[in-house]
Amino acid sequence: MNDQIKELFEQAGTDVSGKWMSVDNAEKFALLIVRECMRMCDCADVSYLEHGCDLEASGAAGAKEIIKEWFGVE
Repeated sequence: MNDQIKELFEQAGTDVSGKWMSVDNAEKFALLIVRECMRMCDCADVSYLEHGCDLEASGAAGAKEIIKEWFGVE
């Protein structure tokens, strides 16, 4: 397990061995993963815009919206 996943486990209040403390922790962990994916789309969007790649930026922004809608996350 990489350090980023371990960090998300800890933020969700879980034991890094993977033992879930509660269903709420599992839901929080999933939400953290979805939000991190959305954040990465934002990073890609900004990077593409800075390099004049409008089509790619639009794709990254679109991917974020699809993730947001699919998982019902704000």
